[in-house]
Amino acid sequence: MKIAVLIVRILLGLVFFAGGLNHIIHASPVTMAGDAGVYTNLMITTKYMTIVGLLELIGGLLLLVGRFVPLGLTILAPIIVNILLFTLLMMPQAIAVVIVMVMVALEAFLIWAYRLSFRGLFDASPEVS
Repeated sequence: MKIAVLIVRILLGLVFFAGGLNHIIHASPVTMAGDAGVYTNLMITTKYMTIVGLLELIGGLLLLVGRFVPLGLTILAPIIVNILLFTLLMMPQAIAVVIVMVMVALEAFLIWAYRLSFRGLFDASPEVS
């Protein structure tokens, strides 16, 4: 199980570290047709994707390094949900749906593996110190 967690953590970390780096330095420009292209271009011109890229970079780096992995998963979870919704709603015919579903599965696997770190989130009546 530890080897599987290590492999999945490194895979997901590499995906988001590289993706975040790409958003920040604009290594490969994104071109899409239709509403997806308009939406993507709007997010790029307003520098929204630069901030998302920075968060992807931080989350991916935390997964790669192996320190503060639950924090990295927490940073990446809403990004993965947004990628999933964007892909399903704006590009449902693309092969990207399969890739995004794999990312969702990898994230879910890691959250399950680190579930003890998240137990405080599901406390019905937390104590205030």
